[in-house]
Amino acid sequence: MAKNTDPNTWVDAYSDLLFRYAIIRVNDEQLAEDLVQETFLAGLKNLNSFQGKSTELTWLTAILKRKIIDHYRKKTTRKEYSLDEPDERFDSNGGMKDHWVKDSAPSAWNIEADKQLESKEFMQFLQACIAHLPEKWASCFVLRVMEEMKSDEVCKELDLTSSNLWVILHRARLQLRDCIEKGWS
Repeated sequence: MAKNTDPNTWVDAYSDLLFRYAIIRVNDEQLAEDLVQETFLAGLKNLNSFQGKSTELTWLTAILKRKIIDHYRKKTTRKEYSLDEPDERFDSNGGMKDHWVKDSAPSAWNIEADKQLESKEFMQFLQACIAHLPEKWASCFVLRVMEEMKSDEVCKELDLTSSNLWVILHRARLQLRDCIEKGWS
């Protein structure tokens, strides 16, 4: 254990940072608060395993990240989902149909993505759009894109094949893009 580790200072020093990290990923204040509390409890319980090779904040953030992943895994395994639902944009093999590519492909964006992503209002709007995705789609998108987990890790966590993950992410991105194009100005 690192000499400077003092769990009595964690709430004052790290709760706001950890809360902001969690709220962006779960879009639910109460859940974000609960996850941060669970993070502090897990940190306290496993304090003897903290070797001081990273900062306390980095260590606690890693714990929080694991809590968020666990949340999404539990959330997506509560219900049965079928990827066999008909979707007019895809053929029976999961490939895109030619008419979809010509007729309903998303238009090019004329925004500066970096500036928009830095915008707090845009992030809130994106979170609202993510909240309208089916749970499994939202879980896949958050873990793969926002948490930047590797595809094979997401597949393992959510019990998916790589092709299922690709289809889910593709559909989630299309729906998110549609939501953003229609509602963000």
